[in-house]
Amino acid sequence: MNNKHVGAWALFDFANSVYPAVMTTAVFPVFYVNVVIGDDGGLGELWWSRAVSLSALVVAVSSPLLGAVADRGGARKRFMLGYTAVCLIAVAMMSTLDQGMVVQGFLLFVVANIGFESALVFYNAYLPDIAPPEKQGWVSGLGFGVGYLGSALGLLMVIPFATDRIELVWLMVSGFFLMFALPAFVVLPKDAPTEMTIGQAARWGLTSFREIVGEVWALTDLRNFLLAFFFYIDGVLTIIVMAGVVATETFGFDQQGTIILFLIVQFSALIGAFSLAGPTDRLGPKKVLNGVLVLWISVGIAAYFIQSQALFYAMAVLAGLGLGSVQSASRAFLSSLIPDGKEARMFGFYALCGKSSSVLGPMLFGYVTLFAGGNQRPAFLALTGLFLLGLVLLQRVPDPRAVSR
Repeated sequence: MNNKHVGAWALFDFANSVYPAVMTTAVFPVFYVNVVIGDDGGLGELWWSRAVSLSALVVAVSSPLLGAVADRGGARKRFMLGYTAVCLIAVAMMSTLDQGMVVQGFLLFVVANIGFESALVFYNAYLPDIAPPEKQGWVSGLGFGVGYLGSALGLLMVIPFATDRIELVWLMVSGFFLMFALPAFVVLPKDAPTEMTIGQAARWGLTSFREIVGEVWALTDLRNFLLAFFFYIDGVLTIIVMAGVVATETFGFDQQGTIILFLIVQFSALIGAFSLAGPTDRLGPKKVLNGVLVLWISVGIAAYFIQSQALFYAMAVLAGLGLGSVQSASRAFLSSLIPDGKEARMFGFYALCGKSSSVLGPMLFGYVTLFAGGNQRPAFLALTGLFLLGLVLLQRVPDPRAVSR
């Protein structure tokens, strides 16, 4: 295992984690709903959920094909670089947004989110290359752990500007992301030459998509894992993108209070990712995921009943512990199921399941809230059902670590 490769790979997670912390969770959703749209009857949440869902749909549809093209054309790093650049440019352009620019904000977020999520497909595909199977849980946890540290530092960076100079926040996010992402593009292994050019690989992908899907369908354990992942990650990702709006609308947090809340969540997620990285390798990712999903189910039910901000803080800490570990263990689980040479395409299907499910969750949350007259609490229970279904389906997948022993 090359420590320089692992370090550069983890540093990219540190770099990119400022984006979900600020842009999809704590700052931009609140700004878009409350300032750009300025509606308190559920319309803002609906516009936001549509933006999240549309960007997720584009990523879901394109990722398997682009992953296959990257594998065949030897273009993993180039795709990762291109999509990162798209994200950074769109975020920087958000500094032009102001009250009433609903469509402009919608489009810029959709483009930025497509860039961010698509870059992750090719980033994740490096995991089987840089870490042996017995270390993938630890390396995956390392990435998420330093990622949550990046999220926390990013939030601390923008706190002084989130109220009075918010246009500077988007420029700071782009600069932070760019600065710490550069080592990954320099140090990570270069794209290996293949028998196809990118153009030939693209033509092959467009004409062979049924073959690509068939490869996944033939791998029973991988297929069953992706189905379970589809449901439980839908709940996780929906909570991430809706948490800022929930904190302000249901529990009465202001903008700075929301940022402080998510700082606490980032540090608890960091602890969760690091503390369960070792057990993911020792016990197997399935046992870790089973325990974490039970935790998420408990948090979802509790969120429906609690009223005070103090209890919401406690619930957020528990959710944070589960946040880092569910993502880290899921990535390690999938990595252990992938045949050699097919990493990008399989992580493309991982993104397909994660992002196509993300179309369902935010729309479900938005419409349940709208039908409840702006009351978000019934939507918490709807998301809890997704965790429960994912937990049940996960039991059909044998844990590769356990089988190997």
